[in-house]
Amino acid sequence: MRFELPEPDAAAREHSKRLVQLIGARLAAAGGWLDFADYMDLALYAPGLGYYSAGSAKFGAAGDFVTAPEISPLFARCLARAIAPLLRGRTAASVLELGAGSGALAAELIPALLRLGVAPARYLILEVSADLRERQRALLLPARRQDWPVLEWLDVLPDTPLDGVMIANEVADALPVSCFTIGNGAFQALGVCATADGFGWAARPAPPELAARLSTLLPGGSSAFADGYRSEISPRLPGWIAALAATLGEGALVLCDYGMARHEYYHPQRSQGTLSCHYRHRMHDDPFFLPGLQDITAWVDFTAVAEAAQAQGLTVAGYATQAHFLLDAGLDLELAGDGTGVPLQLAQQARTLLLPGEMGERFKVMALTRGAAALRGFGFRDLRHSL
Repeated sequence: MRFELPEPDAAAREHSKRLVQLIGARLAAAGGWLDFADYMDLALYAPGLGYYSAGSAKFGAAGDFVTAPEISPLFARCLARAIAPLLRGRTAASVLELGAGSGALAAELIPALLRLGVAPARYLILEVSADLRERQRALLLPARRQDWPVLEWLDVLPDTPLDGVMIANEVADALPVSCFTIGNGAFQALGVCATADGFGWAARPAPPELAARLSTLLPGGSSAFADGYRSEISPRLPGWIAALAATLGEGALVLCDYGMARHEYYHPQRSQGTLSCHYRHRMHDDPFFLPGLQDITAWVDFTAVAEAAQAQGLTVAGYATQAHFLLDAGLDLELAGDGTGVPLQLAQQARTLLLPGEMGERFKVMALTRGAAALRGFGFRDLRHSL
């Protein structure tokens, strides 16, 4: 709730005000109603104003949330063990990280790959935020050693196919989503309108294309769900996967994110969807609170990811909870270290990564491959059958 959230300083409020004015202008130009995906796109990515485009701290203790690579180096070290079989013997392979955040994953993954003797020739980072790119440079460039792969930052996906590994850690959840609800037994699109306090929700009959798509996603269609049921759909996910598939030559795309299979996502008991906001380490459900100063996310429908990948000729090579993935990838070996005992801090970090009440069950890992790509991480328990 709004009154429980910390107050921003005057500069941050002024920043949010400028974004509100931009969104208000777009809203007026659209006739007073915006699809939520368009609002979310502006709130997160409007040049110089959106949450991921501006300069506020986002990751870590000083930001709004933490990701697995920031919680513990164990995540990157296990990921290195998982992708090592694919990189071994490929002297010209590349690793491409999408949306590298603070740079914490790359800072641990590169040394871990070096220790395993499978360092790629290039480590590429595709980062749309100029601010985050500079933070990544400030972290990685001073740590770079002579034996590191070539570091390169990209503005867009490469034009030529990339052989190796592409990594998307907590990227798919930030793709803009459209929201919907059920009223009088029919699908309604939930969009954004102007209110006296800023912005609010406004429902209108779902366009035929959206209604038809939702009828195929929700078991039994709208009549099988109670009025008031609401959820989300990611209209840009198939295009995003298609673009990544076009970039991948021989190798794998590894996605790590919070999400679930479709039958769990669109369940009658999950009646309020998965949309959530993160502000100063508080999670809440108001996407209209101080636009530009908070993250807005939705869980990933991994069945939709699998369908989009297969449509592009990729193979779904594995799907597991984060806990099972890390355990199969060699978490025990990383914890064993030099055999002198597990440091308390690492043990506590491992609990956060593994426990169901923390990240272990909510986060999933999916590997999409093309060609002879062998990975670890899915031998302990593979959940592809649940998709």
